[in-house]
Amino acid sequence: MEPFKVIEVKESIFADNDADAAKLRGQLKAQGTFLLNLMSSPGSGKTTTLKRTIEGVKDELKMGVMEADIDSDVDAAAIQEAGVRVIQLHTGGMCHLDADMTRQGLESLGAEDLDLVVLENVGNLVCPAEFDTGAVKNAMILSVPEGHDKPLKYPLIFQVCDVLLINKIDVLPYFDFDMDKVQEYARRRNPNIKIFPISAKTGEGVDAWCHWLKEQVRTWQER
Repeated sequence: MEPFKVIEVKESIFADNDADAAKLRGQLKAQGTFLLNLMSSPGSGKTTTLKRTIEGVKDELKMGVMEADIDSDVDAAAIQEAGVRVIQLHTGGMCHLDADMTRQGLESLGAEDLDLVVLENVGNLVCPAEFDTGAVKNAMILSVPEGHDKPLKYPLIFQVCDVLLINKIDVLPYFDFDMDKVQEYARRRNPNIKIFPISAKTGEGVDAWCHWLKEQVRTWQER
């Protein structure tokens, strides 16, 4: 009897997805569309942060949003009120988006004439970080109530993200959250990560984040 074969399926899936993501980035570059992949755990204030971001950039950038969830259209309805183009993506039970799903979303959104598209990924600190969506930059939100030890517990998402938004700083007095430690831990995982402490509720710190994002979009379009 011949020895059986062992196939590394996960590695194959990732390799195929990485190739699709690189191709998608090339297409986005050609049309001048900057794709931001926004990740976080449920309840971190992702949609509220996104609404603040829309307020801060929509006068200068033509923007669209793709809302990804296992089910429901609650987030898309909330974003539509902010006055930008939006679609809801249902993942059919999957806890992440990959490059092909993202491409389908961009085609449905009609992103050819947009400067910036934000993909609000499925709420989860694990699965979304494993798959390259084809985004130009990855950003994540960590809220104060979640604790400052998350970079130690979920290393991959901090490693793949270019930006860390520390949200809900307005409630810092009520939680045992160490701002210095969370930044130290995050930079231990990723020395180049850009960190913005913000409050999506009050707007504190959001201007600095929006300024950085607008600069990234301009640089992407000019290169």
